[in-house]
This record gives sequence, C-alpha cells and structure tokens, in this order.
Amino acid sequence: MPVSPAAGAATRDGASGETTTGSIAWAPCEEEPTAECGKLAVPVDWSNPNGEKIDLAIARRKATDPAARIGSLVINPGGPGGSGVESVYGATWFTDELKKHFDIVGFDPRGVGRSHPVICSASVYNQMPHTVISSQAQFDAWDAFTKKLHKDCRERTGPLYDHVDSRNVARDMDALRAALGEEKLTYYGISYGTLIGQMYAEMFPNRIRALALDSNMDHSLGVAGFLATEAVAVEDAFDQFVGWCEADESCVLHGRDVRAMWKDLLAKARRGELYYPAAPDRPMTELQVIYNAALGTEGPDWRTLSEVINWLSGGPEPSWVPPLPGRGPVEGDVAELPTRILCQDYNLRVRNYAEYAALMKVSNTLAPDVRYHPYPYDDLPICLNSTPTNPPHRLNYTGDAPILLGNSLHDPATPYMWSANVGRQLGSKATLLTYEGWGHRIYGKDECSTVPIDNYLISLTVPPKGFRCEVGGKAEIMAKRQPGRLWPTDRLNWGGSLVTPSFRTGG
Repeated sequence: MPVSPAAGAATRDGASGETTTGSIAWAPCEEEPTAECGKLAVPVDWSNPNGEKIDLAIARRKATDPAARIGSLVINPGGPGGSGVESVYGATWFTDELKKHFDIVGFDPRGVGRSHPVICSASVYNQMPHTVISSQAQFDAWDAFTKKLHKDCRERTGPLYDHVDSRNVARDMDALRAALGEEKLTYYGISYGTLIGQMYAEMFPNRIRALALDSNMDHSLGVAGFLATEAVAVEDAFDQFVGWCEADESCVLHGRDVRAMWKDLLAKARRGELYYPAAPDRPMTELQVIYNAALGTEGPDWRTLSEVINWLSGGPEPSWVPPLPGRGPVEGDVAELPTRILCQDYNLRVRNYAEYAALMKVSNTLAPDVRYHPYPYDDLPICLNSTPTNPPHRLNYTGDAPILLGNSLHDPATPYMWSANVGRQLGSKATLLTYEGWGHRIYGKDECSTVPIDNYLISLTVPPKGFRCEVGGKAEIMAKRQPGRLWPTDRLNWGGSLVTPSFRTGG
C-alpha cells in the first residue's frame, strides 16, 4: 500500500528497539475544522518494519493554555472498533483543567475506521447465521461460515487482516508517541482501550509517564471465565435497574413486577411472538431483547430501558426510541468487521456444541434474569477458526511508573472484578479507583471519580490505595443524575447498519 506523502513514516531500530519517525503534517480536519488531523505510516507487520505500510488517522485538539502545556495526552475510546479521531472531535467531556495542560490526541487503531478498516464482502457477511447457537447443526453451519468469512475478509483487507491485535496497536502507539515528540507516553484509555494500554505497559515499560485505564479488560481470561464474569456483571447491572424501579416513582414500571415482565418478553421472543414496534417487519430475537438490558445499564439510561420494556409490553412509545439492536444485513459492497481484533486478542473458540451449551448453561445460572451477556455471545461464533495472535495471559509489567485503574462497581460491560484482577496482576505498581456507582466509564461521572484521574495525568499524583468514590447507597440517587438520554447509540452503528457492538466497550 503506498504511503501518503503527508504521513511521517515510523520504523523500529532493530538494534535498540527504539521507534524512529518523521513528524506528522497537521492540517484542519475536513470533518471538524476546529481540530487538526494528520497521518502516520506504520508497518503492517512490525517484524518487517521496511515492508508494506498503512496510514493511521490521527486527530488532536491543542492545549488551551500553551504556557501551561505539559505535552500530548493520547486517548482511545474502546471497542474494538471505537474511533479515537471522532473522540477528539467530540472531546468536550474532558475537563477544562485537563484540556488546558494537554494536546488531546486520538487515533483510529489499525483495522478501524479511517486506519485501513478490516472489511469483508457484504454478500458474504450477510450470509451470517444467527449468532446464538442452539444445536450441533447450527454449530456446524457456523464452523463452515467462519472459514468462508475469514477467507473473504483476508482477501478484502489484505495482509493487515492477520496483524490487528492489541500488541500491534501498542507498537503503533509508541510510534505515535515518538512522532509527537514525547519522551514518554501519557495515555487515557477506556474499555477496550485499556487493553491497548496494558499491552503498551508490557512492551514499553520504561516509556510511560502516566497510564490511566478506565473500565478495564482482563486479558488473563479464557473463554469460560470471560463469559461467566460478563454474565455476572450484566445481571448485577439489571438488578440495580430493578432496584431503582422499585424505589423511585419516576420509573414507568414502578409498582409492577419488573422481573416477571422481563421474563415474559424473553419467552415471547423465543416463541417468535414479539415485535419491535419501530421495526415490525420481523420478530425480535431473545438476543435483541437482552441487548436492551446491557445497553440500558451502560450509561446507565434506566428511564429509557424502563420505557422500552413498558412499550414492548403494550405500553406507550418511549420519549426516545432506541434503534433495534443486533446484527443485521449491511447495504453496499463491504462490511466492516472490527470483531477480528477481539478474535486476535482473546481465545473464544469452542470445540463443539456440547462445550458451547455447557458455557451457556453456566451463564444462565449466573444471570437468571438476563440469561447471558449479549456482547461476547454475539462475537464468539465469529472467532471460530481464528487463532489469537496475542493470546490471553497475565500482565507482566516491569516498569516503575505507577498505573491508575478505575471502574464502577456496577459496570455491565467491563465487570469490576476485571479491574480488580488487573490490579492484582500489576501488584504494588497499580492503584484501583473504585466508583461506587453505575455504568461503564467513570471519568466524567462525578467530581470524585474525575478529579483523581485529572490529578494523576497532570501532576502524577496517585490517589491512596483503596480509594473509593462514594455516591450513596440508594438507587434513586442515580435517577436524579440522568440528564436525558444516555443510551450508547454509537455501539449500534457499524458498517452502515444496525449491528451489534463488541463488548467494549467505550466504549
């Protein structure tokens, strides 16, 4: 692939391991002229730094107070599939204090968005079977389909298809650090963006200034642990939602048996008798119903979730109607497949339907209301016949810079136990900031969860061990903190269609 003349080329010195690069040519972004955009050429295969290259898309907003500027803060919103460029476009949720001290810099990771996305033929992608498997015959159909899908996507995407794991992204991020002229990296990552940060810590332990990892992935998990912990998390988040409805009269379901209503919707979906009023052309699947539990507790946006449950049960239309979640056919010639990144970072392969059914039974037991977490189960079959190139393992960080972790207690996407386990793996070098509240991502939720992250990134002040951000013990507190719609709709659009998110995260 030819390298853009505007892109600085990054290579790695074979003797020293140092990344060398030209400067990035910045210009106003076409889509958002108030931000600056540029490109950085990186090797498709970092073991062959002089081989074929791709351009990474980069965006930044310069520090608002040049005299107080510390350097560049690189950010990633998660995914896999989240756009760091678009995060910079809409970086209004960072505090004024943080924006005063840093250029906010985001990039679309390799295989994502504007950085040579992983693509497949729409005609092949649209043959995808239903992602929740219920028989050996369906498992066999998926086994055959994934072989066809991977072959097609590899041909469409090119050699990059086999080089999109988070270790490769960490190498790209080090090239970006060098291109920005930073001796050490200052980084804030959310959700799947934390895995990029964790891999960077392993690979470049002495090049870290500050690493703030918000709502962490746990890369030590195999498929059984991954699915089980996700089921526990989404059930806990749903419990919190039910508790709010029981306690707060503003919930449209207040005074009704929310769990019974929910289980009735799942049963109707299994029988093919439930239709989404905004998309009446085909019955809703149980998976699509369950998606509402995960998406509605991510913000959280309990009000919309309660209104959707009421609507599906025959009540009035919600004040805002979320799109119908779940994978759907894409229009046009190509479909993007960021799930490929997940398949290279985690081993989600199962041998047969018996193993799959055993995993599902565990999830059903751990999540009696929600049944299972929709994100990983929607992604898992795509990872059949895909060998991880960055297989799960315990973190091995040998650097001295302290790392700040954060998580809410009731996060449906990245369970609190994931961040706690990452903290155990990092030992004394990590501090876990616990937000005793709800939803995915803690930065920006409350002053007590935001200021400590700012202080760490700006002045390298680490909060005390065991620091907890107390938000009160009653669910109705959260009701007063929901300023309108918080449903993470960005997770519902990729490839130009209504499709499923990978658990991400950020997103």
